[in-house]
Amino acid sequence: MLEVRRLRLLRELSVRGTVSGVAAALNYSPSAVSQQLSLLEKEAGVALLRRSGRMLALTPQAQVLVAHTTELLAALERAEAALSSTLPVTSGTVRLAMFQSAVLALMPAALQALRTEHPGIRVEMTQHEPETALHETWARDFDLVVAEQYPGHAATHYRGLERRPLALDSIRLGVAADIAGSSTVESLEQAATLPWVMEPRGTASRHWAEQLCRTAGFEPDVRYESADLQAHIALVQSGQAVALLPDLVWAHREPGLRRIEVPSRPWRTTFTAARESSTQNPAIAAVRKALEDQADILARDTPHVVTER
Repeated sequence: MLEVRRLRLLRELSVRGTVSGVAAALNYSPSAVSQQLSLLEKEAGVALLRRSGRMLALTPQAQVLVAHTTELLAALERAEAALSSTLPVTSGTVRLAMFQSAVLALMPAALQALRTEHPGIRVEMTQHEPETALHETWARDFDLVVAEQYPGHAATHYRGLERRPLALDSIRLGVAADIAGSSTVESLEQAATLPWVMEPRGTASRHWAEQLCRTAGFEPDVRYESADLQAHIALVQSGQAVALLPDLVWAHREPGLRRIEVPSRPWRTTFTAARESSTQNPAIAAVRKALEDQADILARDTPHVVTER
C-alpha cells in the first residue's frame, strides 16, 4: 500500500522542483524529504527519481503517481468540504493571498462582515504578488487568491483553479497639480519627457505600462521602481514622477492629484481563484462572498470601478 503522505511529497517535488523547496514548503528538513521519497520508491517497487545534473527529475512512473495523487488530494478536499457543510456553524481557517490595492480597498470591511456573520472563521491573509499567488494557490499554499490582469495580459491559467470576477477598475495617468520644470500635462504623450514610477520588471503591470507608452510613441524614463502603489502615489503627489494608477487605489480616500484618461481607456480586471475541489467549503465560500459583497458596495460608491456579476 502506498503511503499518502509520501505521495504528497512526490507531488510537491513535481511542483516545487527541488527537495529544498519541498522541505521549506512543508517545514521538513531536506534529509527527511529525501528519506521519505526513498521509502516511497521501495513501496512502489520502481525508480521514481533520476539525477539530471544537480537536479532530480521524475521518471514516467513518478508522473503517473503524481497525476493520481493530485486527484486523491482533490477528492479529500471535496470530502472535507462536504463534511463541513453538514455542520451547523461555519468555521475553519482560510488562507488568503491578495495584492496591496485589493487589501486596502476590500479587506477591512470584508473582515468586519465575516466577524459579524461567521465569527468561527479565521482568515490568514498574506500580501502577495498575483503572478506567484496564483501558482501557490494551485500548489495548495493558499485556499483563495485575489489576483489581477491587465488589458492584453491574461494571468496564467492553472488547471483545477476556478476563477470568479471581482471587479473592474479604470487605469489612468496620475499627475501632480504642478510638476517642476514641465508644462501642464493633459495627455499620455505630454508625459513623455517626465520621470516615471512603475512596478518592477517582470510584472504584468510593468510590461503593460511600458507597451502603452511605446504605442504612444515614447520610451518612459522609469527612474523609480516599487511594488508598493502607495509609494507611487506619494511620488506623484509630490511632483517627482508620473504613474499609471488603477482606480481601486482611491477607495475610501481623495486622490490629491489629477487623473488623466489614456488611449483606449483601459480597465484592470480583478478576480478571485480557488481550487475547484475546495469551492464548496463553507468557510472559503463565505470569505469569497464577503469580498464580492464589498466589491459591489465599492462599485456603487466609487466612479470608474464596476463589477461584472
